Amino acid sequence: MALDLGFIPVVPPKQNRISPWEYDRAMYRRRNEIERLFRRLKGFRRIFSRFEKLDVMFLAFIHFALIVESLRYPLA
Repeated sequence: MALDLGFIPVVPPKQNRISPWEYDRAMYRRRNEIERLFRRLKGFRRIFSRFEKLDVMFLAFIHFALIVESLRYPLA
């Protein structure tokens, strides 16, 4: 089990689970935000298809995509 290995559960248990576990709601919310960011980044075809040959250019386009996303979805 993951708890025996020292992992902290972030995903909430199902409603009908006999022995539910405690989870950090704030961390679960942050995890969801990160997953949505990766989903939006995959919308950039160059990142999804890995068109860039050099790692430096790939990293540069990821930075560019993150800047575009930060302008598109500013922090509240």
